[in-house]
Amino acid sequence: MSDEATFFLPVKDHCRRDLITCNVNDTVKVAAEIMRGKGISSLIACDDATQPVGIMTDRDLRNKVVAGGLDAEQVKVHEVMTTPVISVRENDTLFEVLYQMSKHRIHRVGVVDDNNVLVGLINESDIIRLQNRSPQRLLQAVDEAESIADLKKIHFESDQLVVFLSRNGVRTRDLVQMISLINDQIAGQLIRILRQGRFTTMGQKSAFLVLGSEGRREQTLKTDQDNAMIIANDASAEEVADIEAFSHVLIDALIEIGVPECPGGIMARNEFWRRSLSEWEGAIEGWIGTPSGQNILNFSMFSDMRALCGDRNLEAHLKKFVIEIAGENSLFLARMAQNACRFHPPLGMFGQIKTEKGGTHPGKLDLKKAGIFALTEGIKIMALSAGMLGGSTYDRLESLEERGIFTQAQVNDIEASFNLLTFLRLRGQVDSAAAGREISNYISPSSLDRVEKGRLKLALEVVKSFQGLLSHHFQLNMLRN
Repeated sequence: MSDEATFFLPVKDHCRRDLITCNVNDTVKVAAEIMRGKGISSLIACDDATQPVGIMTDRDLRNKVVAGGLDAEQVKVHEVMTTPVISVRENDTLFEVLYQMSKHRIHRVGVVDDNNVLVGLINESDIIRLQNRSPQRLLQAVDEAESIADLKKIHFESDQLVVFLSRNGVRTRDLVQMISLINDQIAGQLIRILRQGRFTTMGQKSAFLVLGSEGRREQTLKTDQDNAMIIANDASAEEVADIEAFSHVLIDALIEIGVPECPGGIMARNEFWRRSLSEWEGAIEGWIGTPSGQNILNFSMFSDMRALCGDRNLEAHLKKFVIEIAGENSLFLARMAQNACRFHPPLGMFGQIKTEKGGTHPGKLDLKKAGIFALTEGIKIMALSAGMLGGSTYDRLESLEERGIFTQAQVNDIEASFNLLTFLRLRGQVDSAAAGREISNYISPSSLDRVEKGRLKLALEVVKSFQGLLSHHFQLNMLRN
């Protein structure tokens, strides 16, 4: 969003609603102590009926009390406050705020609702912060970061940026890509910072991989670490030891920045996810040769690999190996497809959306289990069977259409379903983040309007149809359980 577009955003989404007040008959000293205790530069003054009638600011204290030689313990707030409170309506634009500030030579204005009741305040600093909320400025801040502490602050600000942009109409597909690019940039800058110290040669004999949704560049606000490390076969024992040490330092630093560790331990600091190139080839052969649930999960996660830094020849070699061995094992791909079909879309006999009846999320729907997993996983498997590895779900769909494996109509339906499910997931996460609640993949269908609920049902029906297509393509009815 351009700086100019910021001026036409509605005030209601960006004002401060935690109004702190005093009584008009309080002494200036009492009011000043409230301001100091709360760390604020202005205070709403209310009458005995708790109706706002004025505002006392640092400027009033400086110009009227201190410069005027008044006794702060004796003079009352109503004697020095500014009245009336200049205000705008919730649906006015930020441009209107700037106009009122300029017209009245003030630095803050009140915000009133449709009943003309004061519900918030907005000041110049709030608008300046909004103008700084742009992906370009955030990426510039990443490039200028000099410490883990700097990156931790930026990581927090990136979540706030996502909330801001989502609330102001940016497409979900663009937001998801932006989240992944910023995360890439933060991780890349972190690695550059670590290289300035002990690990100056890191990356010459290794490649740091991101996996899963991060590998596909499809992250949302709920994301943890999924990564691995490839070590060159000719790395010396000393180099291997350095790579191991770097892996621990890197993962610990990512956690410190605010990227949670993977609950399943899929991180490069764990030996299982840090191997030499030949050891990775052996592990992949083992996973494919024994298609157990865990081996399928490991292979699926790893096949979304994307090198974030280091020797990219190691990534290219391993990708080629994965494509070749997967192409020779149609039974394993069929088992993967079977796994993608085990989460049935939660649709009842008459098309109603079924929600969880108990547990920690009664009445809610897990969008990842309901359809996102089946789509991303199934499309990945179809791409692998056609000799393709890497890219996003959208990239894979486009390639599958170009090769005639999917029709344009099928791609349009799948994309529409994936878009809606991802949109609802991200919107729910944005709402949770803004409200300070735990971020999850759950939404409450009862909170959707009739149109959205209808679209959700159609999206889940597309998932069900896609699973039928997967089942037919890989002849899952011929598999023994």
